[in-house]
Amino acid sequence: MNKANSCSHAAQSGGLALGLALGLIVIALIAAAAWYLTRPKPVAVTVALVDTGRVENTVANTRAGSVMACRRAKLAPPAGGRIEKLNVKEGDRVRPGQVLLSLWSDDVDARERMSRQQLQTAKARVREVCELSRASARDAKRADELRARNFISQEAVERARTDAAAKQAGCESAGAQVAEAQARIQASRADIDRTVLRAPFAGIVAEVNGEVGEYLTPSPPGIPTLPAVDLIDDSCLYVSAPIDEVDAAQLKVGMTGRVTLDAYRGQNFPGRVRRIAPYVLAVEKQARTVEVEVEFDHPGEARHLLVGYSADIEIVLSGHEDVVRLPTPALMPGNRVLVLGAGGVLEERSIQAGLSNWEYTEVKAGLGRGDRVVTSLEREGVKAGARAVTENAAAQKKEAAPARAQ
Repeated sequence: MNKANSCSHAAQSGGLALGLALGLIVIALIAAAAWYLTRPKPVAVTVALVDTGRVENTVANTRAGSVMACRRAKLAPPAGGRIEKLNVKEGDRVRPGQVLLSLWSDDVDARERMSRQQLQTAKARVREVCELSRASARDAKRADELRARNFISQEAVERARTDAAAKQAGCESAGAQVAEAQARIQASRADIDRTVLRAPFAGIVAEVNGEVGEYLTPSPPGIPTLPAVDLIDDSCLYVSAPIDEVDAAQLKVGMTGRVTLDAYRGQNFPGRVRRIAPYVLAVEKQARTVEVEVEFDHPGEARHLLVGYSADIEIVLSGHEDVVRLPTPALMPGNRVLVLGAGGVLEERSIQAGLSNWEYTEVKAGLGRGDRVVTSLEREGVKAGARAVTENAAAQKKEAAPARAQ
């Protein structure tokens, strides 16, 4: 009897131990599942590989610059008047000396015709008076000969000489009248030229202000008005942009640079510094800047650009070839970076930086080629010790989840 009770008691103890073990296993599984379900999700980050290449030390403009034309003239005729002929429209190409517009000038034309008639009259008068002068000179010469033979008196000789001198003076006076008439014609032509607007150089008409029949008023001194014709020589373009006064002190004419335009994203135009303004601009609520001009190395590439395009310039101060580099957006203050390790955990490292610009930074120590550095530093949860996946991996998981559900 005692032996049976003992066996029963042992069996009960073994069942309790087994149940306790099973319970502990269930609790562990529940805890593991809870931890798995509540664990922090890895953050999606963008990464870039550390590689080798060229790194440059550059300076760039502080505010957007503009594409400018080497020659641009806002034209208007010197005189005011009613527009009689408008020979161009916006977008037309013109050649040097081409007439762009003409003002009404019938009165000036009439004065020129009158001056030409006066010139003809003066020339006829010259022929008449000078012929008489030559005749009087011959008479005076004959009088001298006759006096030498005592055929006439000395008084007659004096009269002949006086008459010849008077006729010669009349000839010279008539000649002066011819010159005066010619000067009046030149003055009339000048007045006509004041009513005609010609292109000073070849280019494209950017703007026309006025129509046939409208009155055109010249700009008074100190009061700017709209030009009659805005003419641009688009065969020669450059970019003008402000550079911070601290950076401008490092620049020299002839330095290489690059031009980027909002209208042509992803495309660079090589150029060189052609001018550095000899003064500093102090714009209200802005840093003091120096205007710097960059011309295009290949003007043919810039022919399709439009004057006024927004543009940025980047001028190269120095450069290193085939060095380890990382994208500058991955660099944190204090020359620190976040590296995505093989285990998917973000690790903070300090590096020794060299040359740097807005795109790349030279790495002298702290990283090696192939390391993955985080460039999306502004995202929430991106910090050292956090679990992370690349955006590509996160996107693949999201696409795979609906497929498993089906």
